[in-house]
Amino acid sequence: MRVLVTCPPMLRQIDRFKAQFDEHGWEVTAANVVQVLSVEELVELVPQHDGWIIGDDPATAEVFAAGKAGNLKAAVKWGIGVDNVDFAAARALGLPIINTPNMFGGEVADLALSYVLALARESFAIDRGIRAGQWPKPAGVSLNGRTLGLIGLGDIGRNLARRALACDMKVVAWDPGFNTPPTGLERVEIAAWPDRIGEADFLALTCALTPANRHMLNAETLAKAKDGVRVVNVARGPLIDEPALIAALQSGKAYSAALDVFEVEPLPAASPLRSLDRCIFGSHNGSNTVDAVERASLRAIELLADFLKS
Repeated sequence: MRVLVTCPPMLRQIDRFKAQFDEHGWEVTAANVVQVLSVEELVELVPQHDGWIIGDDPATAEVFAAGKAGNLKAAVKWGIGVDNVDFAAARALGLPIINTPNMFGGEVADLALSYVLALARESFAIDRGIRAGQWPKPAGVSLNGRTLGLIGLGDIGRNLARRALACDMKVVAWDPGFNTPPTGLERVEIAAWPDRIGEADFLALTCALTPANRHMLNAETLAKAKDGVRVVNVARGPLIDEPALIAALQSGKAYSAALDVFEVEPLPAASPLRSLDRCIFGSHNGSNTVDAVERASLRAIELLADFLKS
């Protein structure tokens, strides 16, 4: 069996999984990829393999059709985000496919909380100032008594809510799957988007991307937000209308932002976001700890092996 791996976090630790690959008798192709492969590259590579562990690549109907015409028998989407994968097309072709949910909600929530803290205390500005030979002392804001507006109550959102409550924050959450707070999070207040957005000192996006919520944070919803709101996105870039966020940051409507994800990745060199001092940027790296990558990768291997044995 030949298996293609195109998930960058797994690829960076690929040697750790050699024993599992050998156990299943797999010949593994470790793709040369920084973030994603193109459709053209995938159409060439995927049909040469029996199994595919997918990263954030454009796993389109065209790619799956090419795979089915070749050797592809099954695929697993590494991680929880599935907006880049046409699951319906794969299943219509008779290709078993699944993702690996609930693998690293805690890790991404840790990063989200670190962003909240950094925006609250402006630690990033202090670091930059000291590196430039200055000794800055910006006055931050306390988390105690502040309101976190939490967009999404999935695994990541619930973990972030626990962390925010432990910091004595108030949490207002929006998630169409919840009319009442999840068990154990009874202090979380549920609202319908974008009701009560004006109460949030911090907005954190942790939800999945769907056609219905693309650009849910836009000029209209930002206009309803509190002046000086701080924005954190550890979910998917297209949840935010970037030009609208840029305008809000430039006007001061939004005080600062911490973005681990963008509408186009990597962030284009010409993006106006780069010129905004009160922004922290990540590299779509929220789940990338040694522990979480190992956990999700072993699960992906297990699921793919089950498919290929059947």
